[in-house]
Amino acid sequence: MNATATPPKQPPAHYGDLRAMFINCTLKRSDGEDSHTQRLIEVAAGVMRAQGVAVETARAVDFELAPGVQPDMTEHGFDRDDWPRLCERVMAADILVLCTPIWLGEQSSVCRRVIERLYAESGKTGDNGQYLYYGRVGGALVTGNEDGIKHCASSLLYALNHIGYTIAPAADAGWIGEAGPGKSYGDDGCGFDNDFTQRNTTFMAWNLMHLARMLKDAGGIPAHGNLPGAWKDGQRFDHPDPAEAARRADAD
Repeated sequence: MNATATPPKQPPAHYGDLRAMFINCTLKRSDGEDSHTQRLIEVAAGVMRAQGVAVETARAVDFELAPGVQPDMTEHGFDRDDWPRLCERVMAADILVLCTPIWLGEQSSVCRRVIERLYAESGKTGDNGQYLYYGRVGGALVTGNEDGIKHCASSLLYALNHIGYTIAPAADAGWIGEAGPGKSYGDDGCGFDNDFTQRNTTFMAWNLMHLARMLKDAGGIPAHGNLPGAWKDGQRFDHPDPAEAARRADAD
C-alpha cells in the first residue's frame, strides 16, 4: 500500500474462533503486587478481544513449575509439577505470547523456566505427524526500566520458532523507562502516551491474529518435508545425500 492509499475500514477476516494465551513471566504473584507487564498485556489483549478472540492470561509464578525439560517432572523425582496443567491451556491456543520484565538486561528467570518447559513438549507429534507446535503463532512482550527489549524479544522469538511456532512480522513490542530506578510501565500513567509502544503493541496483536487466521484457514503448515516419523522410516524428501554426492565426485 502506498502513502496515498486509503486503508480498509474493516478487518479482512473474522477472528472469533481464535484463542490466544498470554503467559506473564513477572516475578510477582497474582495475590501480591500489580504487574507492570500485565498492564502492557492488556493493550494487546484488548485489541484481540475487540475482534472476538478468546484471550486467556496466566502468571507463570502462580504455578509450581519444576525445573527440567520433561513433560511431567513428577516422573523424574519432583513431588509437584504444575506444568501439565498449564500446558493444556497452551495447547488449546492458536496464539502464544511470552511476556517478561527485564532483569539485568535479560528475560526473567521465570520466563526461562517457561521456555524450558515448552521445550519439553517440542518432540511430540500430532495426528498429521508434525511437531505439536506447528501451525501456531508466537509473539513477545517486554517491559522494564533498563535497556534490553530487542535482546529479550530476540531470545523469546527464537525459542518459540525453534520449537515450531510461526513468527509473524513485528511479533514483539515493549516499553522501557529511563535507565536506573524509576517509574515502570503504567506507574501514574507512565508509558500510556508512548506512541511507539502503543503502536507496536497494536501492530503485534493484529499481525498475530492475521497469521493465525491464515494458518488456521490453510490447515496449518503443509505436512510434507517436515515429518520426523517419516524421516526416521527412511523418507528423505529430496534431500541430497552429501556422502553420495562426494562418492560421485570422487568417481568422476
